[in-house]
Amino acid sequence: MRIKSGFVLRDVAGQTMVVATGEASKDFHGLIKLNPTAKDIWLWLSEGKGEDEIVALLCEKYDVSTDKAQTDLKAMLDKMDKAGFLIND
Repeated sequence: MRIKSGFVLRDVAGQTMVVATGEASKDFHGLIKLNPTAKDIWLWLSEGKGEDEIVALLCEKYDVSTDKAQTDLKAMLDKMDKAGFLIND
C-alpha cells in the first residue's frame, strides 16, 4: 500500500494539510487537515513502511496498545482509501 502520486503533505499556518496536485487535482478538490497521528501515518506510508511496522511505530511514539494502534491505523487507512489517496499493491 502506498500513497498515490499527486497528493502532497503541506504545513499551512501551523496545520498539516493534504493537497492534490497535477492530475490528482482533476478528481479531488479541496484540502484535508491531518492531526499529528494522521500526519505520522502519512509520512510513514510515504517512506514505504508497511502496516505492521506502522503499528509498532504508533505503539512506541504514542504509548498505546497494539490493539489500539491497529484499530486507529485501519480507520485512517479506510478513510484514505475512500478519499482516493491510496494504491493497494
